[in-house]
Amino acid sequence: MNTPQPSLTKTELRKSLLNTRKSLSAQEWRQKSDRLCNHLQNSPLFERAKTVLAYFSFRQEPDLSPLFTTPKKWGFPRCVGSYLSWHVWQPGDALHTVAYGILEPLPDSPKIDYSEVDLILVPAVGCDLRGYRLGYGGGYYDRMFSLAEWESKVAIGIIFEFSLLAQLPVDSWDQTLHGICTESGNLKSKI
Repeated sequence: MNTPQPSLTKTELRKSLLNTRKSLSAQEWRQKSDRLCNHLQNSPLFERAKTVLAYFSFRQEPDLSPLFTTPKKWGFPRCVGSYLSWHVWQPGDALHTVAYGILEPLPDSPKIDYSEVDLILVPAVGCDLRGYRLGYGGGYYDRMFSLAEWESKVAIGIIFEFSLLAQLPVDSWDQTLHGICTESGNLKSKI
């Protein structure tokens, strides 16, 4: 875990953590991603989940693709206005590239209703031990988690160990996650 740097703003922390992540070699990134996936796959939360929401790795985020062949119903986000819409995707289904090179399911792919969701694997730039998440600054996940129907859904932040901080700066709209998973293992905050 990194030492907290309370004097840094979210923007400065984001830039620093993204630069560290970008500096990983392809081999380091793959090894860390594989270890993280192994921890997730062996966790009771993942084993029990039937419908899992995830993401496609972007900017060297931890790569969860080795998990996508497990027999689950997988959902991936599409940005629709200022909200996320969740759609079914399985290996072999078409994807399309949107802003910044992010992959999304096709607009006509079936939607997943929140009532079906058992587990959400949330991308993050960083997380802290209290369960707060530092994202890219768009607020998509915070808006989603502030809605009553999503509050009880188990959400796990997915980061590399160097992105786990003791404490992040927090704004009034920031929502906490239920736990965090790194290549070193699972950390539970509210589960």
